[in-house]
Parts: sequence; structure tokens; C-alpha cells
Amino acid sequence: QVQLQESGPGLVKPSQTLFLACTVSGASGPTAFHYWAWIRQPQGKGLEWMGVISYTGSTYYSPSLKSRTSIARHTSKNQFTRQLPTVTPEDTAVYYCAASMKLHLGATNKNLYGYWGQGTQVTVPS
Repeated sequence: QVQLQESGPGLVKPSQTLFLACTVSGASGPTAFHYWAWIRQPQGKGLEWMGVISYTGSTYYSPSLKSRTSIARHTSKNQFTRQLPTVTPEDTAVYYCAASMKLHLGATNKNLYGYWGQGTQVTVPS
């Protein structure tokens, strides 16, 4: 069974860079899902779509984060990563990775994704 697993530092100090990774495992490789997305949920807020990367390497970002985030795909490691520089306490959230066979810009509905990770908590203290 295909599984997505997020990994992150847990705690990131303000102004530093947050590095996240999503590892894909299971019978189906990452090429079976052409789009890998990052979604987060800040405390007390709804899900926020951050961006997506295609199997060809094309990236799409939320306009609110485009200037400070990046996504990369590493097919040899069956994973894709995300970088978020200069974090603030507002970046505290549970971060999820998800995979889909079609492009869904801005989508936060889990039903639109073939697979959805368990999420990893990232805290940026004040």
C-alpha cells in the first residue's frame, strides 16, 4: 500500500529555515502520482494549500508563499522536499504532504488526493 510520510524538525526558531521532506513508499512509485503537494493547518485555522510539484519538475505555489518557499522532487529517493525560509510564529502548523494524479491548484479537500500523509507538527516559538 502506498504511504506518504512527512518528516521535519519539530521546532524551528524564528527567522530560520524550515526543511520538510515527504517520503513515498509502497507498491506504487512516485511516478504513479504526477503531482505532489504540501498543505498545512495552523492552529485554529483551516487547511492552507502551499504548493505542488509535478513529475516533470514544474512547480506551482500559493501566491501568499511564492516569494519564500520552494519545493523539490527527488525521484531517486522517492521523496520531495519543501523549504520555508525566515519562519515566524505564524508558520506554526501541522504540515501534510499529499499526492494526486491530476493537478489541483489550491485544493485542500483530501478526497481530491490519492494519498495524504499523517502530518508533522512544526512549532515556531514567539
